[in-house]
Amino acid sequence: MPATSSLAPLQNTTFRAIWIASILSNFGGMIQAVGAGWMMTSLSDSANLVALVQASTTLPVMVFSLISGAIADGFDRRRIMLLAQFFMISASACLAVFAWLDLLTPWVLLGFTFLIGCGIAFNNPASQAAVGDIVPREDVPAAVLLNSVGFNVTRSIAPAIGGVIVAIAGAAVAFVINTLTYIGLIVVLWRWQPNLPERTLPREPLFSAVTTGMRYIAMSPNIAKVMLRGFIFGLTAIVVLALLPLVARDLIQGGAQTFGVLLGAFGVGAVAGAMISRPARERFENEILVRLAFIALAGCAAVTALSTSIWLTGIGLLLGGAAWVFALSMFSTTVQMSTPRWVVGRAISLYQMSVFGGMALGSWLWGGVTEANSLEFALNIAALTMLAGAAIGIPIPLPSKEMLNLDPLNRWQAPSIALQIEPTSGPVAISIEYHIKAESIPEFMPLIAQRRRIRRRDGAHEWTLLRDLQNPEIWVERFEMPTWLDYLRFHMRTTHADGKVSDQIQALHQGAWPPTVRRMLIRDPIRSRTDPVAPLLAGDIHL
Repeated sequence: MPATSSLAPLQNTTFRAIWIASILSNFGGMIQAVGAGWMMTSLSDSANLVALVQASTTLPVMVFSLISGAIADGFDRRRIMLLAQFFMISASACLAVFAWLDLLTPWVLLGFTFLIGCGIAFNNPASQAAVGDIVPREDVPAAVLLNSVGFNVTRSIAPAIGGVIVAIAGAAVAFVINTLTYIGLIVVLWRWQPNLPERTLPREPLFSAVTTGMRYIAMSPNIAKVMLRGFIFGLTAIVVLALLPLVARDLIQGGAQTFGVLLGAFGVGAVAGAMISRPARERFENEILVRLAFIALAGCAAVTALSTSIWLTGIGLLLGGAAWVFALSMFSTTVQMSTPRWVVGRAISLYQMSVFGGMALGSWLWGGVTEANSLEFALNIAALTMLAGAAIGIPIPLPSKEMLNLDPLNRWQAPSIALQIEPTSGPVAISIEYHIKAESIPEFMPLIAQRRRIRRRDGAHEWTLLRDLQNPEIWVERFEMPTWLDYLRFHMRTTHADGKVSDQIQALHQGAWPPTVRRMLIRDPIRSRTDPVAPLLAGDIHL
């Protein structure tokens, strides 16, 4: 099988085992979703409460994403996934017991679905970031797509089965089945022993790791665009899934089985969309496909609002499911391929925070619109906002397809230093001196601007560019790091793509080779009176 094949990741034994176990677990999750959604319609007539079933699962992803992403990057991802699975199986078991004993109220049901959502919030960043730990980087897009296919295969089958189970045996049985389906994935994760590179530096503190991730995203335009579009997509597109129990009950005049069939149609469309996603991505730009996804989901919402036939609504949901997986798989792949391994968990979690935050807000919003007006009105207004979401791509397009080498460069060596310092000593000032001829300045300036963004993105503070007044050919790049340890981490984060920028700048340097680098410990002369002979300069050290 060629390395570029869509099925290449399945050759990896670990990926294949986790993929199959995840399908089984997702199967149970879909059955549980049918049970929870339909049970709420029997517990309450409030459209808001029905829509909040969807929001209660997605809200924790938004709330805990910053923390869960930092944990996924700083700790053993396998252990995080195991802990999340144990937490979710416990919450699901308690939900089943409460349902069996007829103790559920609307808010108790929402509480349990919220807890399950908390498990998802901590599991997903670690699970998705672990894809790059299991398969080679060139297979990551295919692995992301296969995970999407697996999830949507269960979405196409499980809801209909869940509807039959709920209609015949009740929601409690659906919750029991979901509890049992966690076991397979727990066993597979327990047996997996990842081969990870040895950690050479101490783990970054949690708060620092969170702020580092936020800074990285803020200084990465491609990821920021995906987050914005993902939020808009989640806010508008969630209307179909959030209000689908009401569509089944009020517009089609059906029961739990009808709800399951409609969810299944959405899932079948999602599988079809996943199957054609790769050839479509090879032929068209990302932005074109995302705009088409917005437009297709707008059509799905409009058809759902107008139809009273299960067949016509099902056709609309087929289209909506395909568009749903098209957009989300494209967003997820773009984030993964735009992020180096050291920060990928935080990037994924922040992306998910934007998407799931949009979904949670959208579920509440469209439930409120339905309460104030009508189900048909909410679906039609949402369809119009989806068209607006497609139009936003004109001024803010997604990045085009680009395969950057974001593996660690690993060519920097920690310098020997004459001054006795601790890892926490700092701040540290770094300056690099370049000799740039006048004719090279137009080429130098855009490169050094890009260098500034990379430096600040990876943790540099107080970045400045200086020019010598007596010798205008001398340019000095200067920045600071909080501690010596932060400076070491900073260089560990340099990727091959970053290295290309450095190489281009150094190619313009016309002075002595290599350029002179000075690393200096910043000292406060007032606080340093007890150590008057301590040198301010650590020494001139070359690259």
